[in-house]
Amino acid sequence: MQCALSYHAPLPAFAVMPRFYLPETLAPDTFITLPDASAHHAARVLRLSVGDSVTLFNGQGGEWTGSIHHIGKREVEVRVGEWQNVERESTLRVTLAQGISSGERMDYTLQKAVELGVHAIRPIACARSVVKLSGERADKRRTHWQNLVIAACEQCARNRVPEVSDIAPLPVSLAQSAEAPLKLMFAPDAQHTLHTLPRPDGDVTMLAGPEGGFDAHEYSAALAAGFIPIRLGPRILRTETAALAALAAMQTLWGDL
Repeated sequence: MQCALSYHAPLPAFAVMPRFYLPETLAPDTFITLPDASAHHAARVLRLSVGDSVTLFNGQGGEWTGSIHHIGKREVEVRVGEWQNVERESTLRVTLAQGISSGERMDYTLQKAVELGVHAIRPIACARSVVKLSGERADKRRTHWQNLVIAACEQCARNRVPEVSDIAPLPVSLAQSAEAPLKLMFAPDAQHTLHTLPRPDGDVTMLAGPEGGFDAHEYSAALAAGFIPIRLGPRILRTETAALAALAAMQTLWGDL
């Protein structure tokens, strides 16, 4: 009779401490007031109490210990503790040039890309993008995405916040990628896979289309700009899946997974 192998993982030896992003100068033994949204999250969602420990970061690298000093009706004050020289950035610097997808699909892609270590994000307006954004609507959506990225950094313990660029048409994004040593795009019938490519010597730009993919003109323009088509296995992946699968694979092959 065969006996199935089993593995009993040890219990975690740590608890994830609440983390808050403050885009300002932080210094030990000073007091800061959390932004309104962070204060609400700390007091009403996490239900923190005076004396509870927290972690603070300002996106410039490293993090600070901290503790809740005061909780009022609308404000939460934190005492800043010691600076910790902690970095959790991937050695693989990937810029995701992502065709805009609709609603929660785009949010999901950006959130998980941050967790997988993406360095920067460029939202692209494509011919087949379901969502068309311009003017004030585009500015509001970019702000929404940047706040989502900040929240993802708070959750996944990154101390540097990837920048979400302004929404741009594909030709502008292609020009911005001109100096990248390795430029990749997704194509189900491509000859190359990630396994057939050498380890990149420098930054990587990854180009992902919207729900309907790139049209023929956009595809040709990307090829002319030096992007290498790659396939992600024999199956066709959705727009919110393709970039994340590629990021996970690249981090496994060349990064820190």
